[in-house]
Amino acid sequence: MNAPLRDRASALPRPLDGIRVLDLTVALAGPYCSLLLAAMGAEVIKVEGPKGGDIARANPPFYGAGGFHLDAMGEGDVSASTLLRSRNKKSITLDLKTERGRDIFMRLARVSDVVIENMSDGTAERLGVGYEAVRTANPRIVYGSIAGLGDCGLYPGLKAMDIIVQALSGLMDVTGSPEGPPMRVGIPVADLLAPLFALSGILAAIIQRGRTGQGQHVKVNMLDCLASLMAVEHFDIFQGAGFPLRTGNQHNRLAPFGLFKTRDGYVAIAAVADEWVRALFDAMERPELMRDPRFCGRGPRAANADAINAIVETWTSGLSSDEVTTQLYRKRKVPCVRLRSVGEVLQDPMMRASGAIQTLLHPTLGAIDAVGPGLPISFSAAWATLDQPAPELGANNPDVYGTLLDMQEAELRCLKAQGVI
Repeated sequence: MNAPLRDRASALPRPLDGIRVLDLTVALAGPYCSLLLAAMGAEVIKVEGPKGGDIARANPPFYGAGGFHLDAMGEGDVSASTLLRSRNKKSITLDLKTERGRDIFMRLARVSDVVIENMSDGTAERLGVGYEAVRTANPRIVYGSIAGLGDCGLYPGLKAMDIIVQALSGLMDVTGSPEGPPMRVGIPVADLLAPLFALSGILAAIIQRGRTGQGQHVKVNMLDCLASLMAVEHFDIFQGAGFPLRTGNQHNRLAPFGLFKTRDGYVAIAAVADEWVRALFDAMERPELMRDPRFCGRGPRAANADAINAIVETWTSGLSSDEVTTQLYRKRKVPCVRLRSVGEVLQDPMMRASGAIQTLLHPTLGAIDAVGPGLPISFSAAWATLDQPAPELGANNPDVYGTLLDMQEAELRCLKAQGVI
């Protein structure tokens, strides 16, 4: 964001100004949800254990004065995961296993709007900071819980790592080539999808509280969220009709629709409509294919997807990616693009300008040579961005405890000596 635009934007309100969030989350799914709330202006107070904080603080690589390393090499080195996930948040240390720590947490809950947790099943309740306990302290609280497997029941007590959820959801069963094994999606999609549903639920609960004055418990789990999207495609119907579940880089129901090899890379073509297929055949100098009973309509093309895909790739493989996109998109408006590398996307100036991708900041060293996700949402009458670096562990203890709870410095020193903060 250039300076004049930043000056204009900073004069606008943030959408969630005045909303205070107590963040009990760790790892990725929960922190990503609170990151989005923070980007939209909520005051997010990340509550971390005094002895090390979020487990993501130990994730390699680390960044410090010597650049990036796989192992922390200096006192100021910070995990790249933390630099990404804790932006715009405040960090306080608090031992919830102590009675004093729980008491302080409830004092914070009384002056907060939202609590988010993604602890293992029953952990928040055992610590005395579950929904019922917090609701007793503050009936207006919106309490968000992000679980892994929910009430799946297949593997009680199983830790829901992203690949576990992908495997249980059916997603891997439909990802990959027909002749190959099931395939993991290349990003932790379950970890990133569940917080989006949680965010929607939390914001809806805040809106409802504005009408009723009462908070509520918003619950999502990673498996439910991912499985719900599996039902978007008609896998059950098409499998019954003999269609393969895994179709690799092609989407046979909409053929020709997929990724096709070129002389120097790949292009994605989405010729769904008859007019686009006709234009594709025209570019290939094969207009007669539109009269072929195998390719004359969407149903026949779906039934003969392998045949049409092979014909299209024979044509594309003799041309460069730019030549294919020129013939299809630029000359005939058929949806077609060159496959971009992840490096190209992360360095795309338009993505940087929109705020979808942002340069990461170190708490003391400033901007670093690494990027993280921004907020891919724009507002016409509000300002939302991730513009503050991740704080060091407990950096905001004086601010939160001293200012918000009016605790004196001597009391804070005592609590620190006792290991409570």
